Amino acid sequence: MFNPERRARKPSLLACLGALLAAASIGLSAYAAHGVADPLAQQHLNMAALYAFAHGAVLLALVPRAQGAIAHLGLYVLLLGVLLFSGSLAGAALWQWPTRLAPVGGTTLMAGWVLLAINALRR
Repeated sequence: MFNPERRARKPSLLACLGALLAAASIGLSAYAAHGVADPLAQQHLNMAALYAFAHGAVLLALVPRAQGAIAHLGLYVLLLGVLLFSGSLAGAALWQWPTRLAPVGGTTLMAGWVLLAINALRR
């Protein structure tokens, strides 16, 4: 019953936020399907949900394996990117915010993936 290795592991904020992103994406997608009539708003919400789900799952899966500063930085950059990208699209659909942050979020997502690729080559 007592597993010292399990107790030595720390809780992970990144993994928790990844799981919450994936959960929120389900709500966004359901709202797009059932609560929004405007096709452009539906498209924005579905795109935001897709990116939030995918990157939330990636965070949840990669955090336990992340070793080193570059890997952790890459995961935090992914989190920032998905919040900017998906948040901008969801804000546009729900509150008519401009989508100015979506390109910044997309670029940030690409930078996070590049950092993870660099980290993979350094192993």
